[in-house]
Amino acid sequence: MSKIFKWIFIIITSLILLLYAFNLEYLIKGVRTIYLTGNNTAFISDYEYFDNRDIISLNSQPWALHKKYNTVAESDALQNLNEGGKTKSFLVIKNDSILFEKYYDGYDQNSLSNSFSVAKSIVTSMMGKAIMEGKIKGLDQPVSDYFEEYKEGLASELTVGDLARMSSGMKWSEKYYSVINITSESYFTKDLRSVILRQKIIDKPGQGFRYSSGDTQLLGMVIEKATGVSLSEYLSEKFWKPMGAENNALWQIDSENYGMEKAYCCIAGTARDFARFGKLYINKGKWNGEVILDSSFVELSLQPSFKDSPYYGYGWWLYDYEGKKVFTMNGHRGQFIISFPEENIIIVRQGDFNEKGRVSNGTGDLYKYISEGYKLAKSIE
Repeated sequence: MSKIFKWIFIIITSLILLLYAFNLEYLIKGVRTIYLTGNNTAFISDYEYFDNRDIISLNSQPWALHKKYNTVAESDALQNLNEGGKTKSFLVIKNDSILFEKYYDGYDQNSLSNSFSVAKSIVTSMMGKAIMEGKIKGLDQPVSDYFEEYKEGLASELTVGDLARMSSGMKWSEKYYSVINITSESYFTKDLRSVILRQKIIDKPGQGFRYSSGDTQLLGMVIEKATGVSLSEYLSEKFWKPMGAENNALWQIDSENYGMEKAYCCIAGTARDFARFGKLYINKGKWNGEVILDSSFVELSLQPSFKDSPYYGYGWWLYDYEGKKVFTMNGHRGQFIISFPEENIIIVRQGDFNEKGRVSNGTGDLYKYISEGYKLAKSIE
């Protein structure tokens, strides 16, 4: 029996050594965090398993409650969608007042939830702020000004703007349900900067949209260098505090030793606070009269970057609902911040499940939340 245990120990030790030898040690944390918790992909409370930095709020500005707050009944379709789809929070804001608000499974208005790729829209906003402050020269500034790794070949053509509109040409595989791929490595590595800087630019930058978390992560690294502070601090000082967030938030980092935020994802915040970015962009960069972002940058962000991808601007998703413009912040497992700029309506859904589909043909949960949330908002005048 002792020989059996000895061989088991040798095999396990050898496997661990092989993982480290082939730069696959991140798999150990991935398996422990995801599979041993009963999941098959990242989940909305997984921030508890990672190191985080605080995003600090100050002098909170609570949302006003609509005079008909929570008096409007949700439709049967919306009720079934929320209760059957693992929704944790659903919020409808009309004319800067909360009209409808409901929470599920023990969540409430102060509960934090991982936003996943909603962070991409926020990081692009941070880029806009850094440009506004002169810390980044502009969208055409070469990434090689910040990182020597991009001084030769196709990489030398890469600009900050290419990263924001996801046209870097970086070699990247965007997969969420497999642990052996670059997206998972980025999620579980202890040194995210080195993982990103070893990725090659294999296509000419600026030629077309291709969704890539690597682009936003590199953009975050540019912002970090340009501003001289952590992404969490910059977000806190330039957005969270001036926009009166009601709660502190958390931003996952790769490790305490390296301290790089996962720029492409993983801000854990509340539905009420994420909704503030919808209001900011509806108001063309102003928050209660204060200019947070240049209006021309906001306008550019909400326009298609390429003709063959009319659904994406600079960090924001762009749609049409019954002839009305809609822009959204989207995240894994159905994190949605949906804005109707012409009617000043904001819809927020946080949850742990999302039926995939296309908004353009009316499939998928995002379209359903757009439709049902809009109908609820328009049920009163």
